[in-house]
Amino acid sequence: MTSPSANPVLANAVYPYGTRHTDAMVADLSRRAGEYRTHVLRMVYGRKSGHIGGAFSCAEILTALYFHHLRVDPARPDWSDRDRLVFSKGHACAMLYTVLAHRGFFPVDELPTFRGLDSRLQGHPEPQKTPGVEVAAGPLGHGVAIAAGMALAARMDGSKRRIYAILGDGELNSGVIWEGMMTAAKFALDNLTVIVDYNGVQQTGTTRHVMPTEPIADKWSAFNWHVIEIHGHNVGQILDALDRADEVHGRPVVIIARTTKGKGVSFMENSPAWHGGIPDSAQFEAALAELNEGTRAWTV
Repeated sequence: MTSPSANPVLANAVYPYGTRHTDAMVADLSRRAGEYRTHVLRMVYGRKSGHIGGAFSCAEILTALYFHHLRVDPARPDWSDRDRLVFSKGHACAMLYTVLAHRGFFPVDELPTFRGLDSRLQGHPEPQKTPGVEVAAGPLGHGVAIAAGMALAARMDGSKRRIYAILGDGELNSGVIWEGMMTAAKFALDNLTVIVDYNGVQQTGTTRHVMPTEPIADKWSAFNWHVIEIHGHNVGQILDALDRADEVHGRPVVIIARTTKGKGVSFMENSPAWHGGIPDSAQFEAALAELNEGTRAWTV
């Protein structure tokens, strides 16, 4: 297939599922991911509350999913045969909201209400409040089990919908994650794809020091999952991995996306301080300048 538009950088253009990956598409989606980081920065700075580091690390993943891979309809957020995304790392929801808004689930000008008292964009996502949100997420670790249940239900319904879940690597510390992994493997849920945002940093330090998870690929493989490892900020690799996951039969798929906490802002990258840190005015301006420069690099 070819690009859906003669202009591959048309604002908010959606590349239909199955569209051939072109260099122009990859550049466009990469540019958007950078732009979405500036929205998150403004949202968190404006409210003086939120999580920047983990939101920045999953920007390309969410952008690739919503603007190419997920079969969803913003005009019908409750469409029964839509694909589902379980956003298990709910504290990073500023990026989820940003992507949902640009995808058309609600107005972009609603983003500045983030974490406001009467806002639909709460500090952790709630499906009863926000169009496009599939599950409530706050306590970490439940994403795989919820997604496995959804995938099993889709099979029982005879539906072709696919289920995706995005996990943070810190939440792999939760035991229920591993129970969900066993369940998905037991039922050979090949309509389930889990993406681990493997940025190596959690709230109180590096995952290597808090609770080591390596060799992470071997562990998922031992649970009878098909494992794909990628660079999680490379949109081309993300799209390829999602396509490959759709072709796996007889077992669930995990994509281990190696990412950078605080991606795009030099003084935020790989720092636990920016898990939930709030920039002051000077830091905000410096971060905005770096993000704008990075986004412009994709337009030349």
